[in-house]
Parts: sequence; structure tokens; C-alpha cells
Amino acid sequence: MTSRTGFFVLSGVLLLVALLCVGEGVQLVATGKPLGIGIGLCAFVIPVIGVWFLRQTVRFGRASEQLARELEAEGGLPVDELKRTTGGRIDRASADAVFARRQGEAEAAPGDWRVWFRLAVAYADAGDTPRARKTMQHAIKLHSTEPARSNA
Repeated sequence: MTSRTGFFVLSGVLLLVALLCVGEGVQLVATGKPLGIGIGLCAFVIPVIGVWFLRQTVRFGRASEQLARELEAEGGLPVDELKRTTGGRIDRASADAVFARRQGEAEAAPGDWRVWFRLAVAYADAGDTPRARKTMQHAIKLHSTEPARSNA
């Protein structure tokens, strides 16, 4: 199963559970009892949080894909230069070396979304997913504030 297929399956499950929660919440509120009303209101809030999280994830994915397509068109996508073990895992020393270089590029050009995109990929290769995501969000923010280029 591809990650995209998995995403759609899990999104469908989330939406189904959200509908079930709302249905149960309506029934609990309809009891008219204070405890039922309180739990029923909570049953409305939980799906809202889940759908908000799903929306944010979709927006992040689309924005990072857009940056990747743009960088690919410019010929600036990072090349996979990492050494791998015989089992196919990324060699830690190799990932650290690439990361150090990418971090230096980001420090040298802090306003360029391209270097932050490549640094996010280096974080991901090093296995640091939270920092990879935060760095990609920074790249997306820099890209969105970049002045539009004219096609002239």
C-alpha cells in the first residue's frame, strides 16, 4: 500500500469516526441530563479537532509538494548522495555529513526557501521527523512571502 493510499484510507476512517461521534453527541445532548449534555458537547469537539488536524496535514503536504515541483523544475532538488548499509539503511555518518553541509547553506542564505527545503530533507534523512517538519514549514513560509516572479 502506498503512503497516499494509506492517507486516504485513514482519512476516510477519521471522517467516519467523526460522524459517529457527532451522532452519539446528539443522542447524549438529547438526554437533557447535565452529564449527558457535557459529554455530548465533548463528542462534538473531538471530531472538530480531528478534521482540523487532517486539514492542516493536507495543506502541509500540498505546499511541500508544490515546493518540490518548483525546485525540481529549477534543477535544485537534493540528490541522494547518502551511503547505505548492506541492509539498505542510511549510514548515520553520511547523513550527518550531508546535514552539516545543508545546515551551513541555510545559515549562509537564511532567506532562501530552497536551502531550507534541502535542510528539511536532510533532517528527514537523519531520522529527525519533528525538525524536518518544522524546517519544511519554515521553507513554505519563506516561499509564500517571496515576491512573485514576472514571466517577462
